[in-house]
Amino acid sequence: MSHSPRIRTVMGCTLLVAALGASATACGSSSHPLAEKPYDAADQIEVSGPAEGKKADPDKPLEVTSEDDGSRITDVTATDGIGRYVAGELSADGSRWHSTAPLAADAHYTVRVSTEDEDGAPGRKVLTFDTAKPDKNKALKVTFGPDAGTYGVGQPITAELSAPVKDKAARAIVERALKVDSQPAVNGSWTWVDDKHLHYRPEEYWPAHATVEAHSNLEGIKVADRLWGGAAKSLRLTIGDRIEAITDAGSHSMTVYRNGEEINQIPVTTGKPGFETRNGVKVVLGKEYFVRMRSTSIGIAAGSSDSYDLPVYYATRVTWSGEYVHAAPWSTGSQGSANVSHGCTGMSTSNAEWFFNTVRAGDIVKVVNSNGAQMDPFGNGFGDWNLNWKSWEKGSAIQATTPSGHSTAEQARLSPEV
Repeated sequence: MSHSPRIRTVMGCTLLVAALGASATACGSSSHPLAEKPYDAADQIEVSGPAEGKKADPDKPLEVTSEDDGSRITDVTATDGIGRYVAGELSADGSRWHSTAPLAADAHYTVRVSTEDEDGAPGRKVLTFDTAKPDKNKALKVTFGPDAGTYGVGQPITAELSAPVKDKAARAIVERALKVDSQPAVNGSWTWVDDKHLHYRPEEYWPAHATVEAHSNLEGIKVADRLWGGAAKSLRLTIGDRIEAITDAGSHSMTVYRNGEEINQIPVTTGKPGFETRNGVKVVLGKEYFVRMRSTSIGIAAGSSDSYDLPVYYATRVTWSGEYVHAAPWSTGSQGSANVSHGCTGMSTSNAEWFFNTVRAGDIVKVVNSNGAQMDPFGNGFGDWNLNWKSWEKGSAIQATTPSGHSTAEQARLSPEV
């Protein structure tokens, strides 16, 4: 029996976001190349999409599935012609990856699928496709995020558009129609992350226990030729306590504050040389009680000196590329004294359980004194707070743009990760 997966890819359109679609089991930087050449998985991958010579429907999602129980998908990366990533989710068992936001219309995509058989042998498949142009008189729909609920003070409001808006005048029409109100009131602004995504944040973190509401007045408004505003569902969030975790990679310590008062100090280990943890402000993206972390998901060959395959508990995710705060009982001897991880922040199981139970999505995790690169503002989670307020406002279509004609947010997104 072949252990290599057969992959079925359904081409279509959902909203393109700057956030990276990454494997749920990554831990650290994804910049390290594979040490050994993967086997040719082309014969084992089945692709179905538009008929030959036809373009994909830009209103259907992109999906990759493994139909062989002895194999799994380890990573899927889909990018358009200018390098923008399609956000997606990989199931815990590696059987299915699907896009979580629409693709761009009238775009050329390259999809790279990484697979692994039950013996750990990696395989690769690369395919390309084009999406069709948008229909005439297309309605521009707006989807606000995140889901309704209670979040930390660092949670941005996101707006996903169903079609690209490039013209500055059209962007201004859209932006003026997207309203965010809070109690108590704050000074805030939208920033354009790319042609289809906007983020909204206050000048400072949200006030603790604030109520935030977002809605659109765009329906029925002409945005551009053959593009009119469509309906949008409003969003209501509540903000919890102000929880901030400050990790000092130099002193190997994390200090946690609630509403400005220190509530815990935890010995930690962060990324070792070559895998340094990113500096800057990150926002908790989610929590997973159990994650299987394997080095092959970040390009480290199995059996090499840096390889690992570990069950990890109390994992709090802070980047899409796989940076977590998690239990690391194997490194307790280094916690508080040395940095030995592959990019994550490790701590004892009891401390990780406490941290896991204390924080929620939207809480702040800030890393200082690391030799790693700066956290990107966009594309790998919510690094929005790494832009100062003046730079943030420049990303607004209502504010001035940079001399290059790109907003500050777009320039940050288009810059390669170091």
